[in-house]
Amino acid sequence: AEYGKQWYQRRVRGVLNYYTNYYYKSNLSMDRYNFQSQLEHLQSKYIGTGHSDTTKFEWLVNQHRDSFASYVGNYPLMDYFALVENESKARVTFNLLEKMLQPCGPPPEKPDWM
Repeated sequence: AEYGKQWYQRRVRGVLNYYTNYYYKSNLSMDRYNFQSQLEHLQSKYIGTGHSDTTKFEWLVNQHRDSFASYVGNYPLMDYFALVENESKARVTFNLLEKMLQPCGPPPEKPDWM
């Protein structure tokens, strides 16, 4: 009886390992494909996600704009900024929105080879 029980446990473990390995191996390539297609979709839909040709300047501009948009949408933080700068909330909002136009200054000149 003990031999039968050990055989059964080994058999169950082997079947589980087989199906587990089959499932994960077959889904790895699909997961990679799905991830890549989702990433391409996000990059085409949202500017700030970047892509392989994003320059350091573009990345910084996106970061600054995202930060400013977050500040403008967070009313308690805007109250704090207004208090610290001794300005009205509308003036602080206006200043942040103006900074969003060129948050890092004018773009650098591109070299001829680009």
